Formats: sequence, structure tokens, C-alpha cells
Amino acid sequence: QALLVESGGGLVQAGGSLRLSCAAPESTFSSHTMGWYRQAPGKERQFVSAISWSGGTTDYADSVKGRFTISRDNAKNMVYLQMNSLKPEDTAVYYCVAGADVRVQEWVRVWGQGTQVTVSS
Repeated sequence: QALLVESGGGLVQAGGSLRLSCAAPESTFSSHTMGWYRQAPGKERQFVSAISWSGGTTDYADSVKGRFTISRDNAKNMVYLQMNSLKPEDTAVYYCVAGADVRVQEWVRVWGQGTQVTVSS
């Protein structure tokens, strides 16, 4: 059973930073692109960032470019999302995902349970 477990969410003031972590079973981690989605209250789930298996290719939503950085540690089966210069509009539940190409939501194969990020103004 594929299982992604996120951690690191919380409450932070605008301009602050958080780092999200995602632990994945090796069977999932070693064969998939990994990434993050988020869903704010009353809004649709949206793509945030993706990273290839090698870590050599990354992609970001325009709204987070220059502020968020995705990385992965293949030795630990971990994916991270470093979030800097946080804004109130970044408030959402953040989901770790795995799939062939997670930039396309329909191609996401595995979803984590989500972790809440709240940015106060």
C-alpha cells in the first residue's frame, strides 16, 4: 500500500518560512516523480511543485516561483518543500503526491493525507 506522510505544516506570520517534508515507501519513491499540491478553502486543488526522480528537473506554479524550493533525498525516500516569504494566500492544505508526471493532476497516482499551512497577515 502506497502511503505518503507529510509533516511540517503549521501557523506562521506573513514573510516567514516553513519546510514541509514527505516520507514515502521506497516502492513509490523510486519509481515516480514527486511533488506537492495545495487546496485552499473553497478553492480547487492546484499544482504547486514537482521534481523528477533524479532531482535534476523541477517545476513550480507561477504563484510560488522564487519563493518555494522542492528537493528530494533519494537515500532517505524523502521529499521537501522549503517555503519562504510566505503570504496569506499560501494558506492551504498541502498534499504530497507521486506519479508519472504530477504536473497533471489526472496523472497523480498517490496522494498524502495533507498538512495544514496557515499564514497570518
